[in-house]
Amino acid sequence: MHPSRQFHHCPRCGKPITPPKDGAPMICAACNFQLYFNPAVAVAVFIQRDDGRILLIRRANDPGAGLLAPPGGFINIGECAEAAVHREILEEVGIRLSDLRFLCSQPNDYFFSGVTYPVLDLFFTARPLETEGDFNSEEVHAVEWHSAKTLRGEVLAFQSMRAAWQAWLEADAKTPRPWVDREVSLSPSSSDRLAD
Repeated sequence: MHPSRQFHHCPRCGKPITPPKDGAPMICAACNFQLYFNPAVAVAVFIQRDDGRILLIRRANDPGAGLLAPPGGFINIGECAEAAVHREILEEVGIRLSDLRFLCSQPNDYFFSGVTYPVLDLFFTARPLETEGDFNSEEVHAVEWHSAKTLRGEVLAFQSMRAAWQAWLEADAKTPRPWVDREVSLSPSSSDRLAD
């Protein structure tokens, strides 16, 4: 249910109102109070380490509990997107980032507690300053590094993420990477739960 459908009384004067259609503003006929329902804004980051692998989390909570996703979260009021990226990644997976770059934006529907919130997801790419950190077990079930060469978008939790991964693939195809044509010897750490 769209957030606008939750309103049956004006939040200013308390008079009954008819909930507006999805996407339309709520306008109280009694006091002329207007409330617009704009999308929430979130960030997510495809973090790629030197061997080409991409960091993904297994979500601990719904929506999408148990599914793979790039780490990220909602932007706080008064916070810029870049600051939200660094804060969310440090909070979720305990690592710091470098070479942060904007990738694309994608609309998303985020169903939570009986309400479907319209969201605009801002996707970034980055490099990790470290490849291991303490992850937040309340939000993250596991941290996994996946091969960019074999990762399929359909395994990601939301349609916006799948579309962003396609944008990443298209952008990456134009930028030759040193690991594409050579084998990399890895010594997986305890944080590497590889699922290729």
